[in-house]
Amino acid sequence: MDTLFSGIYKGKTVLITGHSGFKGSWLALWLHRMGANVIGYSLPAPTEPNHIGLLNLDINSVVGDIRDLEKLNQTFAAHKPDIVFHLAAQPLVRLSYENPIETYETNVIGTLKVFEACRAHNVKAIVNITSDKAYENREWVWGYRENDPMGGYDPYSSSKGCADLLANSYRSSYFNPHEYQKSHHTLLASCRAGNVIGGGDWAKDRLMTDIMLSVSQGKKVSIRNPYATRPWQHVLEPLSGYLAIGQKLLEEKSEFGDAWNFGPSDEGSITVEEVVKHVKTHWDTIDYEINRDPNQLHEANLLKLDCSKAHIRLKWKDVWESETTFEKTVLWYKKFYEERAVTTVEDLEQYVADAKKKNIEWSVV
Repeated sequence: MDTLFSGIYKGKTVLITGHSGFKGSWLALWLHRMGANVIGYSLPAPTEPNHIGLLNLDINSVVGDIRDLEKLNQTFAAHKPDIVFHLAAQPLVRLSYENPIETYETNVIGTLKVFEACRAHNVKAIVNITSDKAYENREWVWGYRENDPMGGYDPYSSSKGCADLLANSYRSSYFNPHEYQKSHHTLLASCRAGNVIGGGDWAKDRLMTDIMLSVSQGKKVSIRNPYATRPWQHVLEPLSGYLAIGQKLLEEKSEFGDAWNFGPSDEGSITVEEVVKHVKTHWDTIDYEINRDPNQLHEANLLKLDCSKAHIRLKWKDVWESETTFEKTVLWYKKFYEERAVTTVEDLEQYVADAKKKNIEWSVV
């Protein structure tokens, strides 16, 4: 495992903000398995159960808020990270309608303070994670490219667009790739991914979580927006992209200090109702009902990313097709609820093995 990504992470000190969340916990595991010295900086895990607790990783966890610049600076000074993966965020659309101030404070001002801590402590590389929802969504049938305008209808999406604009400003003002190794020694990349699924996510208002909680309780899952189309991908897919970008930044390749999309191929973009039908084939007691709410808060119906840039310049591509993605996700929860087993390590090892079979660049020694 420690030879992946040219072995760049072995022995490196890697700080992950938001490591107690869904994506962050999978990333912490992967980096730990590759021999990195992982420092997690996060609020306490937002759910019970929670994936980071189930993994029981031997890493250094700091409980802190990204809006607390003093605590950030103390943590950076104590651990001197080589690279920062910034994932900490308020990630839920519906909660952003209920609490827009916290959403903007966390996703924009929190990101600003993380960048300031990186700047003050001369971090070599920053991988800033935003969202596909950062784009100004026009409900196009084609995917958004990295140079399309930022936007966002709801407070969450808008806050992520703001965070991306902030990253662009810092990249131009303080971490300009053309000034790298002259006036500064930091490279900053921004990554945007579509809807991710996988085991260990218990956040509210997420489709897969709702399905798995409902079936574990013998209930029907209520579907609010059956025709919404999303680019579904396993959580390991964008993480492999983030790690590949991190590798390039640590290798001091300044041309990779830029914005990047990571999403599935077109066959991964399917409707919510189709997702439920897919997962039902792997756990036959799953049942659902459609409950349209006339007062439903606005959420995008169609959102796709164009990942040509990552495919061509980074040689990144997805490993698992949608059917495998749904199967792995459902079986993770099925084993957890029926056997109290956690199969995260096995899923990661299978993903890496399948990437090697496909000769994907990051997996090749």
